[in-house]
Amino acid sequence: MMPGVAHLYAVMDATWPAASESDIGPWLIRNGHGGGKRVSAALATRAATPEELPRAEAAMQALDQIPLFMIRQSELRLDAMLGAAGYDVIDPVNIYAAPVGDIATERPPRVTTFAIWEPLAIMRDIWAAGGIGPGRLAVMDRATCPKTGLLGRSNNRPAATAYVGLHEGVAMLHALEVLSRHRREGLGRYMMREAAFWAQAQGASHISVICTKANRAANALYHSLGMTLVGDYHYRIKG
Repeated sequence: MMPGVAHLYAVMDATWPAASESDIGPWLIRNGHGGGKRVSAALATRAATPEELPRAEAAMQALDQIPLFMIRQSELRLDAMLGAAGYDVIDPVNIYAAPVGDIATERPPRVTTFAIWEPLAIMRDIWAAGGIGPGRLAVMDRATCPKTGLLGRSNNRPAATAYVGLHEGVAMLHALEVLSRHRREGLGRYMMREAAFWAQAQGASHISVICTKANRAANALYHSLGMTLVGDYHYRIKG
């Protein structure tokens, strides 16, 4: 059975964790330490009112974070409340999943992909070239779940990297980065297959991935692999 969107939200949180979290009224305030929106956006833990919004804003500002909220599927009232308070939608995201056996069907060509932990210096360099800096690498380092890095090669040269974590039977791939000069060489597909074989060896039943709806190339890749669009989410930030 395909994991539901709530399960995949939990996988995302476990495999890409915030540095710290605190409950303030109806809000879960997350300290991202420069790890990006996914670990810095506040979440609603119950129905919130407009009068409770300033507490969340103040808590995020105290962490030197711009007030930012993650809106998960079905949180329509929260979405409307934030919109009325002047928060704009930013970065809508798709969540895909597939049975791991549907992706782990064919090994990438020899010496094309490798599962490696801890990340090599060249992997960190590839991430840096794509704007994935120390804050996001720290997210990978602090994750306590089973995890690995992926290294992809093209024409005998390092060309791509990614990170994969596993939680409750589902592996999730994050931070897939292919050097610009090596795009359109099939590396994204090879990296997904390597991730699936790693996940299968760990006993995972499914593999998942998230990407912004604006990333047409990534969405096309996951559709071409036969992955199912399970759900989505977006952020609200003060306009």
